[in-house]
Amino acid sequence: MRGNNVVGILFSNAHDDKLRELTEHRAIASVPYGGRYRLIDFPLSNMVNCGINKVGVITKSNYQSLMDHLGSGKAWDLSRKREGLFMLPPFSGEHSSVSNSRVESLAAIKRFLKNSKEEYVLLSDCDIVCNIDYREVISAHLENQADLTIVYRYGKVPEKMTDASVYTIDPDGRVLDMLVNPNTEGECNYGLNMLLIGRELLMKLVDDCVSRNLYDFKRDLLQRNLKNYRVFAYHFTGFAQQINSTNTYFEANMALMQPQVRNQLFNPDRPIYTKVRDDMCARYGLGSVVENSLIADGCVIEGEVENCVLFRGVKVGKGAKLSNCVIMQDTEIGENCTMSYVIADKDVIIKDERSLMGFQSYPVFISKGSIV
Repeated sequence: MRGNNVVGILFSNAHDDKLRELTEHRAIASVPYGGRYRLIDFPLSNMVNCGINKVGVITKSNYQSLMDHLGSGKAWDLSRKREGLFMLPPFSGEHSSVSNSRVESLAAIKRFLKNSKEEYVLLSDCDIVCNIDYREVISAHLENQADLTIVYRYGKVPEKMTDASVYTIDPDGRVLDMLVNPNTEGECNYGLNMLLIGRELLMKLVDDCVSRNLYDFKRDLLQRNLKNYRVFAYHFTGFAQQINSTNTYFEANMALMQPQVRNQLFNPDRPIYTKVRDDMCARYGLGSVVENSLIADGCVIEGEVENCVLFRGVKVGKGAKLSNCVIMQDTEIGENCTMSYVIADKDVIIKDERSLMGFQSYPVFISKGSIV
């Protein structure tokens, strides 16, 4: 199946409320990750890598940073005369009081879906970091003659996972039952908020929900129609981390210290694209020490850095000691500072002789543009 027979839909503000510190000035889709990426780079690149050349990004609030990052979509080869990248800003309809409703958002972009010629729609949130081959999902969908195909993992449901969906699946891959936010212990089949569905069927189900004043996507659109359609599941076994708290954001960045995680996320056969920023190479001063860290271009390091993720343009002064930190773009750290388990947002200034200590389960967060 050609990938361009699928239109992609990304929800850029899904679960913003779970990451309030980082989403105060931006959508969750544009939260920085891994030294040079934003969270939206992963689902968007996954779609582009399987041949999808039309992607709509549904926005709700705080999307200026997201628009600045995506631009015309050139970095993802989506700057085209036909199709390409579409920003779908919020539409204040008669049901606009419903907060964070995917059904409401899909109803608002009905014209976009109706004018699309693709046969299928691939829906995804932006808060899960993974590198998935959607071509296999599409092939499984066709092979099973499915109406809907959900993507799931087997294991323990991550803590604080928003609206966790747990599935009962038969040996053939068909979904028999679905629970939303269950009280489960141990391992189970939980969804990754990725769904492949026929375009006409999606519009029909959304219209049906709206006409009945039902706006919960999982309970009203999926769970209620489980017995009426052929719903199948695709098992994803690679690395996947949902960003649903400051802790999980920190853990997801620290996971990049492991070679096997980097190999799964940054597969050369399915590259992750991002906005290009021309900058000089990282510069290391005399006496600087760097161990087991990700250092982006444009950094100037004159101190000691261990187990850290440094974004573009970070400056570390002489005598400074950083360990287990995530330091975002253009942050300046003064001389003789000591920092451990710290997340610093963009454009932060840490003055000389400062000491900031967090803990692995409770990292210190410094908001954007702060001076310490």
